[in-house]
Amino acid sequence: MLQLKRPIVFIDLETTGVSLSSDRIVEIAMIKIMPDSTRQVKRKLINPGIPIPKDSSEIHGITDEMVKDAPTFKQSGNEIKMFIDNCDMGGYNSNRFDIPILMEEFLRAGMDVDLSTRKMIDVQHIFYTMEPRTLTAAYKFFCNKELVDAHSAEADVDATIDVLMAQLKRYENLGNSVDSILNVIGEDKIVDYARRFSFDDKGNEVFNFGKHKGRQVTAVLKAEPQYYDWMMRGDFPLHTKQKLTEILNRTLLRNN
Repeated sequence: MLQLKRPIVFIDLETTGVSLSSDRIVEIAMIKIMPDSTRQVKRKLINPGIPIPKDSSEIHGITDEMVKDAPTFKQSGNEIKMFIDNCDMGGYNSNRFDIPILMEEFLRAGMDVDLSTRKMIDVQHIFYTMEPRTLTAAYKFFCNKELVDAHSAEADVDATIDVLMAQLKRYENLGNSVDSILNVIGEDKIVDYARRFSFDDKGNEVFNFGKHKGRQVTAVLKAEPQYYDWMMRGDFPLHTKQKLTEILNRTLLRNN
């Protein structure tokens, strides 16, 4: 049994594609587990405001016709925000995909949502640490079940929770709390959700891509101010640009 200090919401998204900066949510499924083990479920189709590519529809089965009368994310954002309020977060590959995409949608909708104090359990991270596999294989391996309706958001998030519960039974060293799990698998220190930046061993933000990879962001911005403008004009996620601006403003304050 998972022991919780506060609720945890497991999420799964179906999207128009895999780009954190340009693709949109077409379905969101969330299951909230309360400290008393009761569950609350919320599932919504979302009108992405852009066409859903045929290749994506073939994966998750959601078409333009199915979402034409669905609310946009901006219309649904407050309901989603309230559902995850004061909750830790979980999912399968959620730290690298679902949560970054969700944050992009909040930012596009002009909503101030801060997840920096939330604990985040990525069940894929546990699985890849212990037994590298896909979700379908994880479900078979840990639960001895076949995953029916894979890429249906609710089926995937439900299977993710089943896998986590089986992992807790199989790996006793994981314990049964959010903190004990993260103590074993590690907790990422995130600058931006797309991970274009990371922290060095002294806690300074450094670039995690391109020609400046490994260099401190503040040093690059000081030596090449135009690099900030290039990134702000580029195809980078809004959250990455937001963090870059925060670093720049902090640098300017120090120099004044």
